[in-house]
Parts: sequence; C-alpha cells; structure tokens
Amino acid sequence: MAKEIELTDANFDDEVLKSDLVVLVDFWAVWCGPCKMIAPIVEELADEHDDKLKVGKVDVDNNREIAMKYGIRSIPTVMIFKDGQVVEQIIGAVSKAHLEDKLASHFES
Repeated sequence: MAKEIELTDANFDDEVLKSDLVVLVDFWAVWCGPCKMIAPIVEELADEHDDKLKVGKVDVDNNREIAMKYGIRSIPTVMIFKDGQVVEQIIGAVSKAHLEDKLASHFES
C-alpha cells in the first residue's frame, strides 16, 4: 500500500524534482473543503499506481515557499511533475477519471 509523502519546503527538491518516477503533488490546506473532497482520490491513485507514481502533499499554510514558487493561488491544485518539470496543472476538485487521464500520457509504456 503506497503512502503519500508529506512534502515540505525542505524536502521538495529531493522528493519531487529529483524523482525518477512521475510525481503527483497535491497542494492543499486543512481548512479547504474541496481539498478534502479530492484527498481520497489522490490516496487511491497513490495505491493503484505505486509502481510508477510518487504522490506527495504540500500543506500550503506550512510550506509557503513552495506554494509561492509554483504560483499556487487556488487550492486544491494538483501538479504532475516528470523529470523535474511541471507537465500538468489541475485546479479545483476534479474526478478520479480526469486525474487518471492527465496522468496516463506521462507514464512510460
């Protein structure tokens, strides 16, 4: 069972930018209702694709440096990173199917 990684200003570069896997990063906050709606979806994706996907969560209230660096203005925001670069950005609570569609094109066959 895969586990989401708690991403911080301190570990973001090592866990995300230097990862050999595709990385899904969920920018969220405790007080955010829509963030709570997509949290189970993000967790399911982490479990279902743990062989080719790393999943991390950034609490924007506690990690303002990373949130500012990536221009996070609305949450939830999900970013997909590949080879250290943002390849997708999804803003708002979206369906699991939508996230899977966005991820699929970035997985190596």
